[in-house]
Amino acid sequence: MRILTMIALAVLVGIGGTMTVTTDALAKVKKYELTRNNVQKPENIDSTTVSLFGVRLGDPEIEAVEMLINEKISGIRAEQEGVHLLLWDQSNPTGPMAGVQITDGRVDLIWISNRFVHKTRGIFRRVLTAQSAKEIRELLGPEDFGDENVMGAMLHYQNQGFLVNYLGRNINVEFTLP
Repeated sequence: MRILTMIALAVLVGIGGTMTVTTDALAKVKKYELTRNNVQKPENIDSTTVSLFGVRLGDPEIEAVEMLINEKISGIRAEQEGVHLLLWDQSNPTGPMAGVQITDGRVDLIWISNRFVHKTRGIFRRVLTAQSAKEIRELLGPEDFGDENVMGAMLHYQNQGFLVNYLGRNINVEFTLP
């Protein structure tokens, strides 16, 4: 629905001729579906445009439950535990591979882990398979602030609305509203 609104706005602006819409501006507002779109440039990633199987930050709980729990997603078992909607790989259910958190009836967190790498497209496929925090920085650029210790690293990309937790073989990416 939001994409259709943006397309209609772009057409109206183009017809009116009063404002020029650049492809760079459109790329920044383009929806980034983690399982479909091949976004490779870190500057094009904004948590407000990220979605997980159609669920975006700020979506109502009922829509998130409908999209993740009630819809059948091939190869994935979905369940709700309290305020979390968890996605499990049916072929290797060692732990949830992705999910969302709901607070006050709205999605306020989307997360993916390295167990989700086979479903992810774009730059986050490479982030989830990184061998070091340095490699993640090479992919995404320097973080806004971070914390690195012997156990791993937390790389905060606060302006873009996401955080990368690097703990050796375990890597998680959390998307929140900036």
